[in-house]
Amino acid sequence: MPTKRPHSAKSAKSRAAKSARPAKAAATGPSAKIGPIDPNLLRPSAAFPPQVIAEIHRAADQGLYEIRGFGTKRKLPTFDDLLLLGASVSRYPLEGYREKCDTNVVLGTRFAKKPIELKIPITVAGMSFGSLSANAKESIGRACTAMGTSSTTGDGGMTEEERRASKTLVYQVLPSRYGLNPDDLRRCDAIEVVIGQGAKPGGGGMLLGQKISPRVAKMRTLPQGIDQRSASRHPDWTGPDDLTIKLQELREITDWEKPIYVKIGATRTYFDTQLAVKAGADVIVLDGMQGGTGATQDVFIEHVGIPTLPALRLAVDALMELDMHRKVQLIVSGGIRSGADVAKALAMGADAVSIGSAVLVALGCNRPVHVEEYRALGTEPGFCHHCHTGRCPVGVTTQDEKLQARLDPERGGRWLRNYLSTLTLELQTMARACGKTHVLNLEPEDLVALTVEAAAMARVPLAGTKWIPGQGGY
Repeated sequence: MPTKRPHSAKSAKSRAAKSARPAKAAATGPSAKIGPIDPNLLRPSAAFPPQVIAEIHRAADQGLYEIRGFGTKRKLPTFDDLLLLGASVSRYPLEGYREKCDTNVVLGTRFAKKPIELKIPITVAGMSFGSLSANAKESIGRACTAMGTSSTTGDGGMTEEERRASKTLVYQVLPSRYGLNPDDLRRCDAIEVVIGQGAKPGGGGMLLGQKISPRVAKMRTLPQGIDQRSASRHPDWTGPDDLTIKLQELREITDWEKPIYVKIGATRTYFDTQLAVKAGADVIVLDGMQGGTGATQDVFIEHVGIPTLPALRLAVDALMELDMHRKVQLIVSGGIRSGADVAKALAMGADAVSIGSAVLVALGCNRPVHVEEYRALGTEPGFCHHCHTGRCPVGVTTQDEKLQARLDPERGGRWLRNYLSTLTLELQTMARACGKTHVLNLEPEDLVALTVEAAAMARVPLAGTKWIPGQGGY
């Protein structure tokens, strides 16, 4: 039998060289042919999905945190995770639009000489002139007056357009004191002391230089075109005992006429609510994590605070523990979008709701017009969160005269009035279906939850059971 010749060193080197050379089929360059990629190799990482990778690249390039407007984009438990139980046999529903279902609410009955009487329990949250255009503020005032509800100034003071257009105007007192003066305290109908905001509890507001127009600068006593950052806490007090003194000071300035609200961002809600009541608040305004903002750090919006759903439950518990539920009114905000959201919030124990982001959408925010200008911002209608840039294509969150002229106050007021009217009709429809002659008669027994998380947070039974997580049942 022939024997195999031993491999020479030369032939071994030759084979090694050949194996080191890429195959012709794998040649690089424009003519290279790439085979199909294994789908298993393209699975996104749970810890590092594409948007996280993109943010790391952006941070590495710029060395700064990202600032944006609007609210949280992450998925959170919401009122969508609750359902209302309409009446049938065990409870008797009201008939359509023929049987009365009232919507009025009175706010500030604890100490104020002149409580606020509203026709609907849907108010508009504080959004500043500076963050919003003067035309947007006037639009809001017109709509709220038409619907018999209140609007709120926001940081930076009161504009004349807003005061003229608003029959009932709530004046905010914030840590910045921008635009604050005793005359306007007396001209308003209620005072809201803002301690925290849902999008950024524990953090101060921002208004970037491109939105500090000459008028905004004058109202806030600021240099034009310079970034503004509000303080994260009030300079007038260091704790709840000092807050008591501040509230008394505000009452004396206004001859005890005006209801005084205290607004808190949803974090340690149970204790914050009780301390605000102890300090003498007529009304508690609770802003959940889904609340929007004109500008703050993206990481703040997405990772600080708790959702509106559990915060509302905690606030109601705190008021009931003090035997102050319905005596100190509770307004909840943060992610209210529909009449269903309003009905569920009232059923959980709120006296009224406040809406902000949805108001901007009703005024045209993210409406599919001026598409090329959205694209110039690097976004599309429906995805825009560039409130902080001052380049709002529809004239809502800008101080640019040409842009804000796109929002006609009469038309904007009509759009928002229609939206508020729709919310009210939806609220009444659901209250009637539950057999209620007044929307404030909605109660936790009218609710069930779709998820275990929502059942635990809202403390209502999981649908189809009597089980409330942590409370027993089956």
